[in-house]
Amino acid sequence: MQGCVEVSDLVKHFRSFERKEGLWGALQNLFVREYKTVAAVDGISFTIQRGEMVGYIGPNGAGKSTSIKMLAGILSPTSGTVRANGFEPFRERARYTRTIGAVFGQRTQLWWDIAVVESFRLLKRIYRVSDADYAARMKEFDEVLELGRYLHMPVRKLSLGERMRCDMAAALLHNPPLLFLDEPTIGLDIVAKENIRAFLKRVNRQYGTTVLLTTHDLSDIEELCPRLMIIDHGRLLFDGGLAELKRQLWSETTVRFDLKDRDQALIFESLEIPGVRREKLSDLSYRLSFHRDSRTAADLIRQVVTAVDVLDISIEEQSIEDVVSRIYQGGLSEAVRCLR
Repeated sequence: MQGCVEVSDLVKHFRSFERKEGLWGALQNLFVREYKTVAAVDGISFTIQRGEMVGYIGPNGAGKSTSIKMLAGILSPTSGTVRANGFEPFRERARYTRTIGAVFGQRTQLWWDIAVVESFRLLKRIYRVSDADYAARMKEFDEVLELGRYLHMPVRKLSLGERMRCDMAAALLHNPPLLFLDEPTIGLDIVAKENIRAFLKRVNRQYGTTVLLTTHDLSDIEELCPRLMIIDHGRLLFDGGLAELKRQLWSETTVRFDLKDRDQALIFESLEIPGVRREKLSDLSYRLSFHRDSRTAADLIRQVVTAVDVLDISIEEQSIEDVVSRIYQGGLSEAVRCLR
């Protein structure tokens, strides 16, 4: 089956001039220049099928933006191949850009000093959207994104969150089969974030729109993307589901116990449970953590409830934030050994 996006051995090198410091260094720079080559993207390969919603994350400088720009046709690869929607993005950019939508962080595609609705009308003509389709989509955008109140305001007067809603609508005005999103919920409150996520799910379900999402709000990934790709130092280190990532990179299970009274807490504290790390949360609440290969949660719970009276028990799942934070803090080069 042909994918919507097919990337093979993609490489992007940047050549930069190394400036020497001081007056003598400045004089040397006039006659002898030293350059270095940096591999921003270093041989990544993947396929995204039509209709998939994929999260694409990594620390700053990992190569996310560079690879997305090559997928969008903004940059040309040093080597390797990209095909998206049946096009080579950089070589066939004029035709290709009619088949994609993009929201790139702080950069708007709306005209700064004119009313939002005038930008939409210009985009309607650029993308040759029919009157009927334009009216239907504007109605849908207003229902979900509440754009009606912003349409007659200049873009420069919008808040960041308001502008992101308008940029989202602009990117989808021509109903593209492929959508690139960079931080689509930045600056939005909780309700607005939920509206954006619901809108993206609706677009994906209704039109089969393929979505590639980069974000630092990992709740976006959990809500929207069954598949996650992690990149660092230009290399793709993980490509799979969130559950698989958690399973491979987080070996601990955590169980919280809420006890009946202080007497039960004293008994609990005297229990000897080898291989378990104990954390006191309050006078009557404790968290026990252990390596999942050493025992099961059921065995631990059985041992505790036979010894003390327990009011409540909960098995605490590690969040995606915890997992990715651990990867970033420990270095992805170490994490990749766990994944192989």
